[in-house]
Amino acid sequence: MSRMGWSENLQLHWQRSPLALRWQTLPARDRLALLALSLFLLLVLFYLALWQPAQRHAQAARAAFEEQRELYAYLRSRAPLVQGRELQPRTSLEPARLQGVVTASAAEQGLVIERLDTEGLGAVQVNLQPVAFAQLLGWIEALEGQGIRVEEAGLDRAEENRVVARLSLRAGE
Repeated sequence: MSRMGWSENLQLHWQRSPLALRWQTLPARDRLALLALSLFLLLVLFYLALWQPAQRHAQAARAAFEEQRELYAYLRSRAPLVQGRELQPRTSLEPARLQGVVTASAAEQGLVIERLDTEGLGAVQVNLQPVAFAQLLGWIEALEGQGIRVEEAGLDRAEENRVVARLSLRAGE
């Protein structure tokens, strides 16, 4: 069947349908009102189904972009500090003293060590009781200042602003 034949067939089918017959019996004023109502509903559906979700997604993308921009600016402002740290000479710690230094510095920072396991010469595994995240970061920074590096860290959220930490620490460079 040709395209024109298909179109004519569809038009003929529409003209014979009960809906078309009902439409033709309506007064012109009612048909105009129904057309206006249909147009209004079509616009409302367009707004609710397409425009509003697109605007919501665009707004969320703008907010995420601004957040990333602020983070980037913060990191750029802190970059000279980090680059300067690498140039500072680091202290070296004898592997035999690692366990004592870790225990003493944890006590100084007010941290409670739940478990301390030796993992060979110059390495320990430390499990801490729940601690404030900021306090943990301060302790890690103090350890790095004493020549101890964190090789691996596992953090689990315990409660509001507190974490349970499992750290693998190693002495020396």
